[in-house]
Amino acid sequence: MTTPENVTIDIYSDVMCPWCAIGYGQLTKALGALEGEIEAEVRWRPFELNPDMPAEGEEQEAHLRRKYGRSAEEGAAVRGQMKAIAESAGVSLAYEGDGEAPAAMMWNTRDAHKLLGWALEQAGPQVQTRLKLALFESHFNHRKRIGEREVLLDIAAEVGLHREAAKAALEDADLEARVVAEERQAWDLNISGVPAMIINGKFMVPGAQPPETYVNVLRRVVEKSRTAAEHSAG
Repeated sequence: MTTPENVTIDIYSDVMCPWCAIGYGQLTKALGALEGEIEAEVRWRPFELNPDMPAEGEEQEAHLRRKYGRSAEEGAAVRGQMKAIAESAGVSLAYEGDGEAPAAMMWNTRDAHKLLGWALEQAGPQVQTRLKLALFESHFNHRKRIGEREVLLDIAAEVGLHREAAKAALEDADLEARVVAEERQAWDLNISGVPAMIINGKFMVPGAQPPETYVNVLRRVVEKSRTAAEHSAG
């Protein structure tokens, strides 16, 4: 039996980004198709779509109209398209809480990114991914106020992270500086939108792609790496 090839995938994304949730769903399908052939270590990197978002947040539709200048009809068309693609990726963006859905909001995500960076450093990529998915679920499916620290600490505790340690991380200025530095690195890599996936530190796949695209790219990356290793060994 052959040993699977190992790759790293750094995903620049924001918790507010529905296409990031969809992209991860598509990537998960691709990795399922590659089981036994390629194994990936996924790490989440910060990218704030709205770094100047105030603490009180902004209603989603009003934000999108202001930012992109699109009409209500255009917004509805985009949401319909997105919903269909999300369903094909096995991702739900719908409100799943009890009672009437609260207004869909946009929040400042700096603290969420700090928490994700801390989770990677302290608990590793698998736990970081659990936290990322819990943040997606909290935002899209439960419409929690994930710009608020107490809400973030509840989510961290739910995935098994130590609440008081997470609280200390959110107050750590050095951790915030590292998040800002990583965001600058994204711009240095010419990443202006998310998701953006960096495979093995050098091959970038922009946007949420179909699973077969990820399958093809990952196979090509592995083949290139294998060929480079053979040349260096020769």
